Amino acid sequence: MCGITGWVGFARDLTSERATLEAMTATLRDRGPDSGDTWLDQHAGLGHRRLAVIDIEGGAQPMTADTPDGQVVLTYSGEVYNYVELRAELRRRGHAFRTASDTEVVLRAYLEWGDALVDRLNGMYAFAIWDTRVQRLLLVRDRLGVKPLYLYRTADGVLFGSEPKAILANPLAKRAIGLTGLRELFAYSKTPGEAVWAGMRELKPGRLAIMDRSGLRERAYWRLEAAPHEDSTEETGERIRELLDDIMRRQLVSDVPQCVLLSGGLDSSALTGLAARHIDPLRTFAVDFVGQTDNFTADVLQDSPDAPFVKDVAEHVGTTHTDIVLDHATLADPEVRRAAVAARDVPIGLGDMDNSLYLLSKAVREHSTVAVSGESADEVFGGYWWFHDPGIQRGGMYPWVSGPGGQQSTGRPLLREELREQLDIGAFLADGYAEVLAESPVLDSEDEHERRMRRISYAHLTRFLPYMLDRKDRMSMAVGLEVRVPFCDHRLVEYVFNAPWSMKTHDGREKSLLRSAVLDVIPRSVAERRKSPYPSTQELKYVLALQEQVEELLNDLSNPTFNIIDASWAREIVSREPGSLNRVDRLFTERLLDIAAWLGIHRLDLHLT
Repeated sequence: MCGITGWVGFARDLTSERATLEAMTATLRDRGPDSGDTWLDQHAGLGHRRLAVIDIEGGAQPMTADTPDGQVVLTYSGEVYNYVELRAELRRRGHAFRTASDTEVVLRAYLEWGDALVDRLNGMYAFAIWDTRVQRLLLVRDRLGVKPLYLYRTADGVLFGSEPKAILANPLAKRAIGLTGLRELFAYSKTPGEAVWAGMRELKPGRLAIMDRSGLRERAYWRLEAAPHEDSTEETGERIRELLDDIMRRQLVSDVPQCVLLSGGLDSSALTGLAARHIDPLRTFAVDFVGQTDNFTADVLQDSPDAPFVKDVAEHVGTTHTDIVLDHATLADPEVRRAAVAARDVPIGLGDMDNSLYLLSKAVREHSTVAVSGESADEVFGGYWWFHDPGIQRGGMYPWVSGPGGQQSTGRPLLREELREQLDIGAFLADGYAEVLAESPVLDSEDEHERRMRRISYAHLTRFLPYMLDRKDRMSMAVGLEVRVPFCDHRLVEYVFNAPWSMKTHDGREKSLLRSAVLDVIPRSVAERRKSPYPSTQELKYVLALQEQVEELLNDLSNPTFNIIDASWAREIVSREPGSLNRVDRLFTERLLDIAAWLGIHRLDLHLT
């Protein structure tokens, strides 16, 4: 796993811009703490920061290949899990390899198949190839968008990077945000291609882009398609298990220490059980909070603490387990919040859940370089509670903003009234959901309910999952931890997407197909546990610390935070008893503090008209 960046400009000589390219590359040091380098030509410059995972000694980048007609240069981030098979095929076709890295396989695959190499890759990746033979840049992002890639058009070319901070390090990129970007900040959904910063956008998942003298062009090389599902329920469970076994075999290839992030839920427990067949002893890590188990209070989203289930899995599988236990003071530390916001480049996170994920990743990185996560199983298999609420199913809003905890995306009392009216987040979300429903593939043979559930699944995979993947990538890569997400294997996603909803709930519960596929590797307690979200602290001292930090901000109403946030709402939050703040109140308060931290990091232009 690494960080990539670059600059193509056809109206200038970039060989004189090494200092700028190096500054862009340096912003990605956390993503690639092991080494870094740049490559420059007249009209192109590529930068790379490396986190060495496969072929520690080889695999340095940017990587070049010499041809009779000129060099081809690659800067690459991610992992291609079928690189062993591809290397064998390329050798049969006459290619010789200098390294044992998957990076060189990607470079040689381009030399052999050109842009069509994208159809042969299985993995999570974002990469750029500059072909000096034709003066052309190729940019590629993996099918599900596990690895990020941002673009910024210039008058004569393009800037790109794994994170916005790399692009913003170039003087050509303006630090500005308009109303569209602000809507993205407050929507808790991820519009494909949007990047919040004015003039910047993401390359959409499953797409490639080409930049040459004729301009910038994009095309999709993969998208979810609707297809008939012919397998029985039993056969479907068996096929899912076959896929998971193959996925884990591929994704547990590494030359550095690995572990599993274990929450005690079905997803991470299943991966723990499967991973233990390949790694012995297997290390697992979980995040917990001081006093959480003893003082836990159930609510509509979470009816049990994680710790007892984590213990059951660790004992059942026989892992070497470590709990990362956080206290309220560490979690509320403004420097931790600043680090989390800086990692994401925008205040688009989940407050203490981002802070705890950052701290968990930091602690895990002391022992392992690669971690396996159960991220995306809920989107793939239908795990969230709102999938199963008939009223939400028939609603005209993104399901994840339609119930308890979701009002943070529609009400927005924290915004200044005039800004709230300008943004009209409710209409923005409703329009976006209507667009995704119209975009979703369906089958003519499906009844109304099956079609509705397919569309809801599609919305999660294309709008909600990218939001969650971005969070996991940023919090982990900010400390140089590579997180692999087996449930994002496109073969599994395609197969389960086309299984009928009735099959996905065949035992009357959420994630029925996944549960039946992995029953033999998980303890009964986990098999019977109801879906539980990523944990959040219930410590009232943490809430009090947030209130105190907001009160401190209110001492200076000239703070730019109050160009966005309603100061009267902030005063009301500060005046209340900590125990009276519900989930939505807390999320609002976290967002205020995130915005304050963000504005303290970036000097930017807000265009509110």
